[in-house]
Amino acid sequence: MDLCLAERDSLRRYVTSLLGRDAHSAEDVVQETLLRAWQQADRLDFEHRPVRMWLFRVARNLVVDQHRRDGRTIAVGLGPSDYADAVTEPDPADRITDRRVLVDALRTLPTAQIEVLARVHLLGHPGEVVADVLGVPVGTVKSRTHKGVRSARAALARHGCVGVAA
Repeated sequence: MDLCLAERDSLRRYVTSLLGRDAHSAEDVVQETLLRAWQQADRLDFEHRPVRMWLFRVARNLVVDQHRRDGRTIAVGLGPSDYADAVTEPDPADRITDRRVLVDALRTLPTAQIEVLARVHLLGHPGEVVADVLGVPVGTVKSRTHKGVRSARAALARHGCVGVAA
């Protein structure tokens, strides 16, 4: 349950982004989400399944249910083209799902490639700095980066990611 409580602030920010500035409703959703996690703690395997994804999915479903209860729906007869001028924000749940797929793909790589990819592509460190930190030649960093990217693309393609060339 401590894992769930550690995600409370992130969960509150996520729910607030879905509900707008309605802090009371956001807090209600967060509390209901944590209550459900507590009620189902004995049935859920949070050690092998990321608790954050589960919490965010439950919270999103609660927000959707709340919208349905409140009657907040798009008027019948209107389609997406009628809302062309509306600002569309990416769904934070999609970012979480994308991150999860990427982490799963990276876990299939050798540790040396993961370390180099993380330092070069995620942290933005130059190859020379990474080589110094790891105590390997710059060519080794370049090789591991190249092979790691190829392997990660192949793993993402196996996960069904569209537009990923192996």
